[in-house]
Amino acid sequence: MDILLYDKTAVITGAARGIGRAIAAAMHAAGAQVVIADIDLPAARQTAAELGTRALALHVDTASVESCRQLVADTIAQAGQLDILVNNAAICPIHPIETVEPDLFDRMIAINLRGPYFLSQAAAQHMRARQTGRIINISSVGGKTGGTGQISVYAATKAALFSLTKSFAKYLAPYGTVNSIAPGPSNTDLTAGWNDPDLLEQLRQSVPLQRLGTPVDFTGVAVFLASDFAGYITGATIDVNGGIRMD
Repeated sequence: MDILLYDKTAVITGAARGIGRAIAAAMHAAGAQVVIADIDLPAARQTAAELGTRALALHVDTASVESCRQLVADTIAQAGQLDILVNNAAICPIHPIETVEPDLFDRMIAINLRGPYFLSQAAAQHMRARQTGRIINISSVGGKTGGTGQISVYAATKAALFSLTKSFAKYLAPYGTVNSIAPGPSNTDLTAGWNDPDLLEQLRQSVPLQRLGTPVDFTGVAVFLASDFAGYITGATIDVNGGIRMD
């Protein structure tokens, strides 16, 4: 068995920046051909250019089912195969429960949950036909704890990803594996727009390791789950949270 990902093609959504970019870079370093999939195509192209050979930029809007299906089709057409899908793209705006409106609720469900579902559906058909594949869902510790009242919808979408992971793990078995990673409080592009340093400091103080996560903290687990070493792990969630929640 080899943890390297040579001869594999990995699609990572939301990969122009943040955790997605870090995972794409790590998988690229491990030998994979990577598809930098993002709604911001110029930024995706910049990331792909920085990685160099074996990196391709494609547009995806995970709020659009058609765009999700097109991403899988474009990947197969341009890269020849799809071995690894990392469902990373998500949004997490701060809105107290009493201020959440239906439009915001629906948009978060569309991007954070419906997108991963239909991307996984399209990818799984290709993976089953080839009898191989890996799907990795980036969830959150907030999906286990409920997060805070300011990110209630985000936490709900991430909780749903745990169930989605198990459903697709059963569907793909024994041809492929589906697992999730649950990051803890992190300092990433997702939280950069919060404009609430006090909240981030409160989160930092709540972490036993006394620091927020960084995008690189999640890359080792992602590469491991995509590798042959994780071939007997499916339907699982791996916590990477600095000890804020210990199961």
